[in-house]
Amino acid sequence: MKGWLNGIGWVTAAGCNGGRNFDQQPLCAGVVETPKRKQVFANPDLRFGRLDKFSKIGLGAIAFCLRDGDAEQWEEKRQIGIVTASRYGCLQTDIDYLGTMVPDNGALSSPKYFVYTLPNSFLGEAALRFGLTGSTLVLNQTDTTGGLAAIRYALEELSWSEQPAILAGICDLDPPINLATEAGYPGSLFMLLSKEPSTTVSSYGELELRDGEIIFAGAKVADFRSLVGAALGILER
Repeated sequence: MKGWLNGIGWVTAAGCNGGRNFDQQPLCAGVVETPKRKQVFANPDLRFGRLDKFSKIGLGAIAFCLRDGDAEQWEEKRQIGIVTASRYGCLQTDIDYLGTMVPDNGALSSPKYFVYTLPNSFLGEAALRFGLTGSTLVLNQTDTTGGLAAIRYALEELSWSEQPAILAGICDLDPPINLATEAGYPGSLFMLLSKEPSTTVSSYGELELRDGEIIFAGAKVADFRSLVGAALGILER
């Protein structure tokens, strides 16, 4: 099961960017700032301002990933899927919403928060914006490989489905106080995995799922962060 890595984009503590403009590890400790619309989209966009923070970092990372892979612009809908792994999902948004329900027996519950109390809300937002009609899925990340579950799923799906490409990555805010299960790097980062190398930009390289292990450039990958570092180091600049 193989796929070509044609784009990388993120919103993390390192900022908002794509792999062709950056040569350092973007998954790092620190504070993830809520991206402004101007950082993600050049044109005015009222919908972006309504999103919760979890959705903004996820949508932003997808936008930068598609842009990095020269796949952001579209005229006809494309059968491209999205899969993301997340430890906490939209838990912070759920908490914020419940905070508006408590006063006055729910009379002032916020519709703004309510529409984003599902972890896959931003996947639908991305599909609408970029004309994506492939399968979408949020995986509950319980392992310690930091997002490789999404990469495995994407490679498996590429091997048997008709989808030519799948966006695979991670999306997480800092966990609410006392709920952290393990150390991690907050933020969102997506990779554009395709059945074929891009014809318009240089591919980062080929990924393979072999006996349950992720192989990149002939070497086994230990975790998602290692994969990101290896890809950014390999791309010829």
